[in-house]
Amino acid sequence: MNRESEWLWVEPIIGSRRISNFCWAFILLLGAFGFFSVGISSYFGKDLISFLSSQQILFVPQGVVMCFYGIAGLFPSCYLWCTILWNVGGGYNKFDKKKKIVSLFRWGFPGENRRICINFFMKDIQGIRMEVQEGIYPRRILYMRIKGQQDIPVTLIGENFTLREIEEKAAELARFLRVSIEGL
Repeated sequence: MNRESEWLWVEPIIGSRRISNFCWAFILLLGAFGFFSVGISSYFGKDLISFLSSQQILFVPQGVVMCFYGIAGLFPSCYLWCTILWNVGGGYNKFDKKKKIVSLFRWGFPGENRRICINFFMKDIQGIRMEVQEGIYPRRILYMRIKGQQDIPVTLIGENFTLREIEEKAAELARFLRVSIEGL
């Protein structure tokens, strides 16, 4: 967590601009382009890209299928590149002791609700709750328990914290907010 002073704490949230998303978007784009170029090369009977040979592929049916896979691969790649460009899920958590307000800000998809901002008073925070599930896909999330509302996640669901890191983060946040920790 990035603590700026004893009164203000701002924690940046990465969102969709993660290295894994960049890698997957790039791999999908290259794969889709490769499939499409081989399919088109089989139609023209000439290799458009020298290291992607299409000499053994007939346009009907293999070339058509390759073009289809290439076009279909562009959709998830474009989706990932757009979420990276718009930084969907990125934002910050701001805890201000002077104003006694907590602000959770996230970027969404373009449109009317692009800016997602949740504000509430610190006095309404009942505690910090940890959810820890072990197994093949471990899940470790911190929630803030708010009076009269559902629990609000403070950490992102996709973040992979070790048990020690999530406990330290929960303790640090609970100490700053002066609330209890639940779920240890």
